Amino acid sequence: MIGAGKAGFELDPRLERDTAPVLWLGLCELRLMDDRRWPWLILVPQRPGAVEIHDLTPLDQTMLTFEANTVSEALSQVTGCHKINTGALGNVVSQLHFHVVARNENDPNWPGPVWGYGQREPYRREDLHGFIEKIRARLS
Repeated sequence: MIGAGKAGFELDPRLERDTAPVLWLGLCELRLMDDRRWPWLILVPQRPGAVEIHDLTPLDQTMLTFEANTVSEALSQVTGCHKINTGALGNVVSQLHFHVVARNENDPNWPGPVWGYGQREPYRREDLHGFIEKIRARLS
C-alpha cells in the first residue's frame, strides 16, 4: 500500500498537458479534461507510485470513493446530464486517476465510451474557466 502524503508526488505530464486544475480535495486534485465534447472531471489521488485503487490504504480508498461521489453529484447538478460514467482505466496513463464524465443521449459516441473516440476538442479559454468556476461553486 502507498503511504500518506504528497511528498514526492508528481503529476503525469500527459494529465498535466490534457487537463486544467479545478481545486484540491482532501485526497485528490480535481482536474477538468480539456475536451469540450463532454464535461469530464478527473480525480488524481496525491500518492506517489499509486497505479491501482488497491495500491491505496483502506482510508485513502474510502476517501477516493467519497470524493468521487461528491464530484459526480456536483457534475450532475451543474450539467443536468442523463448519466454519469466513472472509471479508473490507466491503460495509457498508469498513474492512478479516476474519471467522472457527464453523458447525454445526444453526445458524441453515445452510448459508447468516451475513451479513444475521435479527436479531443479543447475548450475556448473563457468557456474552460467558466465551467471550472461552476464546478468550484457547486463544490464549495
